[in-house]
Amino acid sequence: MPRLELGSWIDSGVNFLRDHFDWLFDFISTVVEGMYDGVHQVLAAPHPLLLTGILAVLAWWLRGLLPAVLAFAGFALIDSIEQWDEAMETLSLVLVAGAITLAVAVPLGIWASRNRVVSAVLRPVLDFMQTMPAFVYLIPGIFFFGVGVVPGIIATIIFSMPPGVRMTELGIRQVDGELVEAADAFGTTPRRTLTRVQLPLALPTIMAGVNQAIMLALSMVVISGMVGGGGLGSSVFEAISSVDVALGFEGGIAVVILAMYLDRMTGALNQRVSPLGRRALAKQNAAAAGSRNVLRWRPATSVAMVGVIVLALAAGGLNVFGGDDEDGDRVTADVGKGRSISIGYINWDEGVASTHLWQEVLRQRGFKPEAKAYEVGALYTGMAAGDIDVQTNSWLPVTHDAYWKRYHDRLEDLGAWYDKTSLEVAVPSYVKDVKSLADLKGKGKTFGGKIIGIEPGAGEMKLMQDKVLPGYGLDGEYQLVKGSTAGMLSQLERSYAKKEPVAVTLWSPHWAYSTYDLTKLKDPQGAFGSGDSIHTLARKGFSEQEPEVARWMKDFKLNEKQLTGLEAEIQEAGKGNQRQGVRAWLEKNPGFVDKVAPVKGAGGTADRPGKQAGAAPHIGYFPWDEDVATTFLWKNVLERRGYKPSVRQYDVGSMFTGMSAGQIDVEFDAWLPAAQKQYWDRYKKNLVDIGPWYDRTSLEIAVPSYVKDVKSLADLKGKAKTFDGKIIGIEPGTGQMNLLKKKVLNTYGLADEYRVVDGSTPAMLAELQRAYARKEPIAVALWTPHWAYGKYRLTKLADPHKAFGDNNRIHSLGHRSFPEKFPEFHGWLKNWHMTEEELAGLEQAVQDAGKGNVEEGVRTWMDAHPGIVDRMAPVTA
Repeated sequence: MPRLELGSWIDSGVNFLRDHFDWLFDFISTVVEGMYDGVHQVLAAPHPLLLTGILAVLAWWLRGLLPAVLAFAGFALIDSIEQWDEAMETLSLVLVAGAITLAVAVPLGIWASRNRVVSAVLRPVLDFMQTMPAFVYLIPGIFFFGVGVVPGIIATIIFSMPPGVRMTELGIRQVDGELVEAADAFGTTPRRTLTRVQLPLALPTIMAGVNQAIMLALSMVVISGMVGGGGLGSSVFEAISSVDVALGFEGGIAVVILAMYLDRMTGALNQRVSPLGRRALAKQNAAAAGSRNVLRWRPATSVAMVGVIVLALAAGGLNVFGGDDEDGDRVTADVGKGRSISIGYINWDEGVASTHLWQEVLRQRGFKPEAKAYEVGALYTGMAAGDIDVQTNSWLPVTHDAYWKRYHDRLEDLGAWYDKTSLEVAVPSYVKDVKSLADLKGKGKTFGGKIIGIEPGAGEMKLMQDKVLPGYGLDGEYQLVKGSTAGMLSQLERSYAKKEPVAVTLWSPHWAYSTYDLTKLKDPQGAFGSGDSIHTLARKGFSEQEPEVARWMKDFKLNEKQLTGLEAEIQEAGKGNQRQGVRAWLEKNPGFVDKVAPVKGAGGTADRPGKQAGAAPHIGYFPWDEDVATTFLWKNVLERRGYKPSVRQYDVGSMFTGMSAGQIDVEFDAWLPAAQKQYWDRYKKNLVDIGPWYDRTSLEIAVPSYVKDVKSLADLKGKAKTFDGKIIGIEPGTGQMNLLKKKVLNTYGLADEYRVVDGSTPAMLAELQRAYARKEPIAVALWTPHWAYGKYRLTKLADPHKAFGDNNRIHSLGHRSFPEKFPEFHGWLKNWHMTEEELAGLEQAVQDAGKGNVEEGVRTWMDAHPGIVDRMAPVTA
């Protein structure tokens, strides 16, 4: 049989429609996107719990009290797993697609029920629409409407329409013919017969079709996440492409909850909209009234409406409507003025890294960049259509050559930012006698007849299929397994752990080569080509609209060390935390933002490198508030001066031991001459006292001010029952704890009456917070300065016998080699001083930033103290 070029004819037809009816598709796109935006603004505006309450009231109205409680719990769960925004995007897509579907499907079903010719014509069309694989609808959708929500909605409408048409036709045809004849006999017009007889009686069947149409719409909306449809589809697509079990489960459970809610609510809607259903519901409510079936009782429509209106008014009155979710953005130069830039990326490591790097850079320059993952074909198609502004992961001239040839007239090449890459097949080094692609010949059984590939649309996969396998005679012996990059890496990890032979498609640069001992198979025939450069591409016209951004991207370069370091930080930050990974990398590369996106006046002298830029001092710290705050303050200052400091937490004994041995260069929290005297006396031969930066401190026991008749340490005598016989302490190795146990308690005769509880500073503060909230007596080990005195009303117990010793100063100490090793840094520390107001403000900023956000708090304080870097670390021109 000669080949029937059916696919080519369809392709030609699609191109013809796109070329000659572009105006129509633009109009449809505008209308559909406008509908989506309107619905999404309504759903995304209220606080999640308020909208959850509204949805629960609707469930109560339709199904009863127990379904309402379950609905509230389900949507609250979606919010708690941080999938709320995505769920509302998906719900918006479903509602818009469902509304359009029913607006078309119900009239078509009515028409088919009244005309057998129409029914006969529609039947094969509906069969085609319902049985065609759902993914196929995305292809013409991309060509006609680009990427985004519109092609997803259009594909959803087509896929979910058949049940609505079929069930409407079936419901009307099943109405008893005698009833229709009776209506005709009484002179009823055909229209009134339809609206007063046929449709009310067919309504249960029609509503079943509505239910099925909405459920199919939901399934298709998830699939549309592959083309940038957003919502839970994007979460699921990202999870699949990165083999992220956690994200996949969270996105999946959100889909399940949304599907169950829509299914149950649309299924129950029949009882509210049909006369028969309302009568049955009235009987049910009457039976439930005053009985044990209260959970099945449903409120009247007016009551439910009042509940919905009250919750809606509460949302407005409490002013909880959505705002900017980028409150954490740090704008260093407002070049963008809030303009949006869309960045597309393929879910490959270098694409993820470079995209999120640029997203952070553009945020700091005042833009609102949106990054979204796409399948490679959808990415190029969307850029060509103008729906995506820029992407940073185009491998040219080889890997993505097919896409470049097809779309180059609608794209701009902003140049290569990384050179030179290579594509290859790699095997673990424990696989012997396989050093080149030619060595794979005849070893198919060793590798299970498989080479593990990546995304099927990737250029490397096309090269493997078209050139590499045939070129080395491997196409009959090996199957190229199509999947995803994350899937390939997962298989590599499993096989490597078991020491099993495996062959995978890889490329350089890639972090896998530093994680595993792999052999890059040589390509003597050059089937993979000469290697690519990684280019930045933009849609046509981008350079004219955003000339400064285009100029930045043209000058953008990363070397292998920078790229692999950035990838490693993102890997370490974990899935969903790419931004934290990028920020961590930027902190280790101070001045990078100003270098890659230069703006006149940005950065200033605060970013001028020091004489020892590149030096890497190791800084130790205790988990004490003043030490945490000042350590990360100096870390930030040093990074601004081009240093590469590393910081690490220790207990007091480990700190002095490590610093004495030269493993730690410097620390900033030595309380001398009293609190840490024992450590200083023991290790001072190997240490250097750089000098005090804060004067004066004190150690003390503190109690809440509501504890009466306890003003000094002597007043604790005989009051052990009041404090449960405990004084809440901090880290056991600290000088204060040693003084408290060995001297203070004995001096005041408290040793037999009180027990000092060892723990940590955070634990002591948590215990103080709990006791203070309950107005319970408590005694804690504290010191001055400390932010707790600003937060709580506390009494410092007087120490008339001076058992805690003289007041301390806070010193910077270093290893004896520190002044010679870091002379510039040593000079800065010798002249550094902080006032009580400055230190208290810095500690408070760190507290306000919250746990895990120390550096954000420090940066906030630095932004409020312009010139602090020049004052702490002056650099002469």
